[in-house]
Amino acid sequence: MEEFYSGFAQRARDLAEKADPFTRRRLLDLAKRYDAKSRPGSPVGRSIPPARATPPTVLFSGSGEI
Repeated sequence: MEEFYSGFAQRARDLAEKADPFTRRRLLDLAKRYDAKSRPGSPVGRSIPPARATPPTVLFSGSGEI
C-alpha cells in the first residue's frame, strides 16, 4: 500500500510542474498527504481528542431543575 500512495504522490508532483499556481499548490498539498500515508506508522488524518478531565456524570449530577 505504501508504494501505491508514493506513486500517487509522485504523479501529483509531476502534474504540478505543468499546472497554474492555484492548481500547483493544491496538487503539492495532495502529494504531501499521499507521502504521509505512504510512510508506515505515521499518524495520518485526525487524531483522537484527549480524554475529558471531568466525567460527564459529575458535570450534570444535579436534579436539573432551577
